[in-house]
Amino acid sequence: MSRTRADDACPGALQVHRAADGALARVRLPGGMITAAQLAALAAAALRFGSPSMELTSRGNLQIRAVSDPSALADAIAAAGLLPSPSHERVRNVLASPLTGRVGGVADLRGTVRALDAAIQADAHLAELPGRFVFALDDGRGDVSGLGADVGAHLLSPTEAALLLGGVDTGVRMAVDEVVAVLTTVARRFVAVREKQWRIGELDDPDVVLDGFDRVAPAGATWPPVEVPPVGWLPQDDGAVTLGAGARLGVLDARTAEFLAAVEAPLVITPWRSVLVCDLDEGVADVALRVLAPRGLVFDAESPWLRVSSCTGSPGCDRSLTDVRRDAADAADPSATDPAATGAQVHRHFVGCDRACGSPANGEVLIATGDGYRLRG
Repeated sequence: MSRTRADDACPGALQVHRAADGALARVRLPGGMITAAQLAALAAAALRFGSPSMELTSRGNLQIRAVSDPSALADAIAAAGLLPSPSHERVRNVLASPLTGRVGGVADLRGTVRALDAAIQADAHLAELPGRFVFALDDGRGDVSGLGADVGAHLLSPTEAALLLGGVDTGVRMAVDEVVAVLTTVARRFVAVREKQWRIGELDDPDVVLDGFDRVAPAGATWPPVEVPPVGWLPQDDGAVTLGAGARLGVLDARTAEFLAAVEAPLVITPWRSVLVCDLDEGVADVALRVLAPRGLVFDAESPWLRVSSCTGSPGCDRSLTDVRRDAADAADPSATDPAATGAQVHRHFVGCDRACGSPANGEVLIATGDGYRLRG
């Protein structure tokens, strides 16, 4: 892919994007992890400085639109402990299996997420990564390995992991305690060799970042993209409960976020635009479910809302040819007269222009034409 500039304009908390509806700020959440107090602080900041509806992104981050005072919002984000490194704030892109350490998986990678985030911030060279470069840590279940991160580790056992580039097994193996060092080494090499490329897969020879690593296993294995987020009542391995809640079209009303924060439990934003409320006893989980479900969150794994998504569309984006969220909501309506319109059998992503922002790794992408939609080839 040909780029016209070496640095992308991917927004952050400090470098905002100027959209049609105002400034857009994105808050990086490595591993999607956020505390209840931090979510409450972001909700309050959104209500004060921006749109009352926050957005969940396909990288497990949160963003606030229509920001009236970017500096004040950045101060609020920093005060919440969500801006630990101004120089690295756009490059802390770490995907991780959202349920790691709680439900299934080969091992608990939460500590590895924190260690990787700290290593990224400590390396001055990595501040030069493009804002779209992504790390991934998969605990063996295969959920985030299918998302095509630039560099990733896929656990094969509690002590060994496969090194992935672009979601493909390279054949390189590493000890789990070497994962942080190996992934940051690959990222540094990408910084050193890139010109205008934003992603490792755009290099003429991506294998250049593997120089010196031994391929001790067959290469080429991939993992299918996950289609539906973990939602509903999810029993944890330790006897506690996680509640998985889908956000319709990835939009989380700030008032609903305040209700989530009021549960006072650890939270995880997933790459499938959902929220996990973790470590609950059954009584608290039951009450929380009764309170949160009427707020429009999705707890039914069969809901058509989990198989439809969209970009921002009009009026938030001046590139969009139509209000794609309205059309996506119509497609998710179970009362639609045309059963095929619900997209029950395949994920459908509606976009307002050819850029196709936020497109998932699988399913159908419907591109607005000004006179309906066409299916991306």
